Amino acid sequence: MGWEQGMVLAMLVAIVTCLLTTKIKPAYLFAGAAFVGFQAGMIDLPTLAGNFTNSSLLTLVLLILVSIALEKTRLISWVGAQISRGGQSTVVAKLGLSTAFLSSFTNNTAVVVSLIGAIKRNQKHAPSRLLIPLSYAAILGGTLTLIGTSTNLIINSFVEDAGLPSLGFFAPTTIGLAVLVVGLLILIPLSYLLPVYDDHSQDELPYFLEAKVENGSALVGKSVAANGLRALRRLFLAEIIRDGKTIAPVCPDTQLMAGDRLLFCGDIESVTTLQEIKGLTLFGQHHLNGQSMLEVIVSQSAGIRGSTLKDVKFRERFDAVVVAIRRGHERLAGGLGNIELHAGDTLVIVPGKEFQSKKQQLNREFVLVNGLDSSAKLDGRKSITVLLGFLAVIASALLEVLPIINGLAAYLMLLIFTGIISFAELRRRFPIDIVVIVGSALSLAQLMLSSGLSERMGSMLMSTFNGFGIYGALIAVYLLTLVLTELVTNNAAAALSFPIAYSLAISYGVDPMPFIMAILFGASASFISPYGYQTNLLVYSVGNYQLKDYLRVGLPISLVYSIVVLTLIPQLFPF
Repeated sequence: MGWEQGMVLAMLVAIVTCLLTTKIKPAYLFAGAAFVGFQAGMIDLPTLAGNFTNSSLLTLVLLILVSIALEKTRLISWVGAQISRGGQSTVVAKLGLSTAFLSSFTNNTAVVVSLIGAIKRNQKHAPSRLLIPLSYAAILGGTLTLIGTSTNLIINSFVEDAGLPSLGFFAPTTIGLAVLVVGLLILIPLSYLLPVYDDHSQDELPYFLEAKVENGSALVGKSVAANGLRALRRLFLAEIIRDGKTIAPVCPDTQLMAGDRLLFCGDIESVTTLQEIKGLTLFGQHHLNGQSMLEVIVSQSAGIRGSTLKDVKFRERFDAVVVAIRRGHERLAGGLGNIELHAGDTLVIVPGKEFQSKKQQLNREFVLVNGLDSSAKLDGRKSITVLLGFLAVIASALLEVLPIINGLAAYLMLLIFTGIISFAELRRRFPIDIVVIVGSALSLAQLMLSSGLSERMGSMLMSTFNGFGIYGALIAVYLLTLVLTELVTNNAAAALSFPIAYSLAISYGVDPMPFIMAILFGASASFISPYGYQTNLLVYSVGNYQLKDYLRVGLPISLVYSIVVLTLIPQLFPF
């Protein structure tokens, strides 16, 4: 073994060891390996820089940024509404199909982020019974198209870098559909094995919100219970103000009247919950249309202390609308506009265009300004426009009118120009970790190929599976990728497996496509660990899950998924 092979092998061992035994970010590890390769003269600067501007990587970045606008549309609210209707089996089936469909055309991590809030807000089913199915459905949906998951695009970047033709948009679709159907059929009964962690506690609902019953609303004349306002999860109806008089506590049989102001205690997700209830107008609703929310804390020296929002004319003064107020865990009372502001009060605000220009005034009045992951929903017209625009980009790419990278770039510029996405949101959501991992992983894959290490490792696999032939080697590549995905991450697994699989295909003198598909589906086969796939990690803490919950549901799905994939790959992609 030459010194180059020895150095690359040492870097691989170091990366895998650190991923398994430390909490060092994968981005740091891959970047460190690329840096060592560059300093050792094993890879030159133009090649290294080119890996960070790979077309598949740029497409992935644009998809993630464009998904900021898609998350704000009413489509997510519509999907959320569907999961409150029907029994658990029906809900898991509807959630699975809608999540898989959404995940097939936009980044599946963004889909899960958007739907977690909707699942937490659903009033009928415990979120812990739905969140793991949400993650698994997103994983299965991500295998339907080339752009469904970051892993597919990363693998495509390796394919292009190896001088092979780019994968087609629907290359994995047939196998993806098969695993989706089989996966959902198993997932529905298995969802009943998940624990019920259902928190209706009102003790930690710090935000105070207000909504008004509209004239002609379907809520008018019905009781609080009949309107479903008594059973709202993580949102508690504290009092009603009617004709200047306060009704508190609110009884379930209290009938609502037009003009009633309903005062709620809730969490930050409650803003979206109230926006989705027809017939209610959230305080400041007319000024909400897709903006990101901010959290500000009233300063000890603020001039607005001791005054109400109405007194200081908050919206005119700061070009921002307050939608929620928090004062520690104190239960506030009275209308939102009539609460006397104290130092330390936390305000959730929706800023206007001139908000940032008032920096000096903001610094004087507020201690801290934090960006929140939540954002106001777009109205119906803008939601449809955003969705149609995205569909137009996908359609033009499929019809070969405009490459997808060009279409996404133009669409993103349009979203920025129209104010649907702000530069602050782009900065906050820019996937720097993915860029670093993919660019560095491409460099590492090149080093494995150029040094001959991948060929050597491929030969070892060939000799190990000598009695099993090409199909045995395919199974070995798939299982290697699957294990790496569960132990490290899906993107790292793809990066480490591709050079070995490619060298194996070359050594056997066969078409590399079956091996590429084995990596593509193996890298997405993360069902038995919360750590291997980002969507699993996203729902881990939200659902209060334990590792055994993933094992209980994930092991059967992983087994059936693997059988279907390994059966269909040789049929659809012959050697």
